[in-house]
Amino acid sequence: MQFYKNHCETIRWTVAFTIFSSFLLLGGCQKQQAAPTPVPEVAAVTIQPQQVELTTELPGRTCVYLVSEIRPQVNGIIQKRQFREGSDVKPGQLLYQIDPAPFQVALDSAKASLGKAQANLPSIRSRAERYKELLVDKAVSRQDYDDAAAAVEQALAEIEYWKAAVEAARINLGYTRVTAPISGRIGRSSVTDGALVTAYQPASLATVQQLDPIYVDLTQSSAELLRLKRNLEAGRLSTDAENNGKVRLLLEDGTPYPLEGTLQFREVTVDPATGSFTLRIVVPNPEHLLLPGMFVRAVVREGVAQNAILAPQQGVSRNPKGEPIALIVDEAGTVQQRILTLDRAIGDQWLVSSGLSAGERLIVEGMLNVRSGATVKVVPLDSRNTGAQAPDVNRPPAESN
Repeated sequence: MQFYKNHCETIRWTVAFTIFSSFLLLGGCQKQQAAPTPVPEVAAVTIQPQQVELTTELPGRTCVYLVSEIRPQVNGIIQKRQFREGSDVKPGQLLYQIDPAPFQVALDSAKASLGKAQANLPSIRSRAERYKELLVDKAVSRQDYDDAAAAVEQALAEIEYWKAAVEAARINLGYTRVTAPISGRIGRSSVTDGALVTAYQPASLATVQQLDPIYVDLTQSSAELLRLKRNLEAGRLSTDAENNGKVRLLLEDGTPYPLEGTLQFREVTVDPATGSFTLRIVVPNPEHLLLPGMFVRAVVREGVAQNAILAPQQGVSRNPKGEPIALIVDEAGTVQQRILTLDRAIGDQWLVSSGLSAGERLIVEGMLNVRSGATVKVVPLDSRNTGAQAPDVNRPPAESN
């Protein structure tokens, strides 16, 4: 009997303990379910309008400013080459000497013929004057006088002919001295001493190229030109007449060229195959660092945007349609999605044409943890980058001892 009572007492205490434990567990679950969900933290930057200089980087190649192909203007034998290949020459500097002997003989012959014609003129003119006097007394016929007068005119014409022949012979003699028409650097010679050359032959004797200054021909698409004109007409860009034509160059290895160039002109015809046109700039080249045919990149100044909106590239993503989007935080701490219109990249930022306004807060970190319409807590960008914990504005400051 006593065993039965003890057993019942044990069962009663077991049931009571089980019920008490169930209440404790139920209360703990309810307390856990009632805990508030933590608000996600994001880092944001405040958009501020800035003054930005807009430039366009265009590819191009260098081209000689002046080029002259040296060709002989008379036939003859090269007596002597008077320059060193690869050297700098000046206008009028003697390059080749063609054998002048036959041309000197032609000049002397023309001078002798001119002297002979001039020597015959006085007697012919005197005869014509006497015939004129005798014609008054009818001592000579009219035909004799006309023949004498015609002989004077013929003698004068012959003198003029030989004067022209003398001048032609003198010019040809001068052409035996082949000189440099421009200043610049002369290349290799295609002939040597003793070579036979002909007047205006197809093959040039040498080529002189002026390298200072030098041209750079750039290629720009017509679409970029239209965009630039629209921005200027809309007032989004302002131009500086003094500096707008200045162009900076980047060499093939990416190093900047120390001197600025000047935009000379734009082509008025668009290449239908590429949809682009050519810009030509003039660049000083005193050290001859730029050589013809080199590839360069030119930074062309378009203008200045006074109130440009720049957004960090890390804060801009793409939606499934490929449209650029950004997430901003309004005054209530709610996330909103914006579809942007981007103009170009400037460093590590996007130039935004539309979609963002000055003073708005753009989320740049923590975008993957939030969505449009969610409530977030904005923390300083530096604290997230350095790993430091952002201060909780809802927690009272700790008491100092």
